[in-house]
Amino acid sequence: MKAERVLDVSQLEPCEPMERILSTIGDLQSGEYLRVLHRMEPHPLYPILTREGFAWLTQPGREVPVEISIWRSNDTEAEATARNH
Repeated sequence: MKAERVLDVSQLEPCEPMERILSTIGDLQSGEYLRVLHRMEPHPLYPILTREGFAWLTQPGREVPVEISIWRSNDTEAEATARNH
């Protein structure tokens, strides 16, 4: 199983990036994280992630302005992989 899933929402119109992210994170398996490629930092997403039991790390992107790694809060394996990406 691949630990990283990539979702490029950088060319989507609002509110589609948030909808795609929220629909994708529910499918994350143990040890997996989602790397989101985005054109901007999605501040409204963060409280939703917290409420739904997810953690994240936002960094400047290599291919796009922003990359967000998202994993289940209690998944230490996924967190370690995401932080070492």
